[in-house]
Amino acid sequence: MNKKSLIGNGMLLLTAFIWGTAFVAQRVGMDHIEPFTFGASRYVLATLVLIPIILFFDGRQKKASDYVEPSPEQKTAQNSHTLKGGLLCGLALFVASSLQQIGIQYTSAGKTAFITALYIVLVPVFGLFLRKKVSWLTWIGVALSAVGLYLLCIKEGFSIEYGDFIVFLCAICFAVHILCCDHFTDKADPLKLSFLQFATCCILSWIAAFATETPTISGIVAAGFAIFYCGVFSAGVGYTLQMVAQKDTDPTIASLVLSLESVFGALGGYFLLHEVLATKELIGCIVMFAAIIVAQVPLPAKKTE
Repeated sequence: MNKKSLIGNGMLLLTAFIWGTAFVAQRVGMDHIEPFTFGASRYVLATLVLIPIILFFDGRQKKASDYVEPSPEQKTAQNSHTLKGGLLCGLALFVASSLQQIGIQYTSAGKTAFITALYIVLVPVFGLFLRKKVSWLTWIGVALSAVGLYLLCIKEGFSIEYGDFIVFLCAICFAVHILCCDHFTDKADPLKLSFLQFATCCILSWIAAFATETPTISGIVAAGFAIFYCGVFSAGVGYTLQMVAQKDTDPTIASLVLSLESVFGALGGYFLLHEVLATKELIGCIVMFAAIIVAQVPLPAKKTE
């Protein structure tokens, strides 16, 4: 492994740590404000923090020796895709993150992290609707995730707790969000697409907050650190680290390292919130993590004669 790859993997590990511990911040934030208010406040910061990042990378790109100025037609097409993608991805992100924030009130940060991570398994399965092939390893991952979900969430009488069910719906919506982003990323400017989706999510969250909750300045201030961590670090810093690191890292290795987000979420819940999982739940976490890893392992290419 060369030096660049080593640094890239280190940055991805830091990203996974930031994203994982953000579940703890989200759980703490719910002690002071309601879900939509938290999401709205968080995405205000996420939107603002991307502005200097966009300006920095735009400037660096234009100074690159291989930079070619796009034609007016190319600019118009890219702007159109960026706007459309930002709105649709923002809508999907709003639904997914809102469900996650609602669900985390009723379950632990650790369980939320592992259930949310199911989107990694669900994405290739949902890809079937887009006529994408699904490998047999992915189906093994789906089977393992079902077993893990049962061990982690299903109680006596074959019932599932409200919070776990809401977070499961959140994982489904995050899978839709990933597919939406995947569709537009190649056609749009990735950073500007992210900016618009955060802005859309922010606006929708504020509308929902004022319609169903009672946002207060005192509550937002009380949850200030949690909001700051999730808005600036989880969104701004995490996204930027991921984008920079993946330039020098194998995509498969990158996705596997980022999968550690769920492990960091569980560890954060244990050490910072003193959350303790039962033996059955711990086994469920292990099985679900195995499912996430298996679903991302690439099959060897078929030899051609």
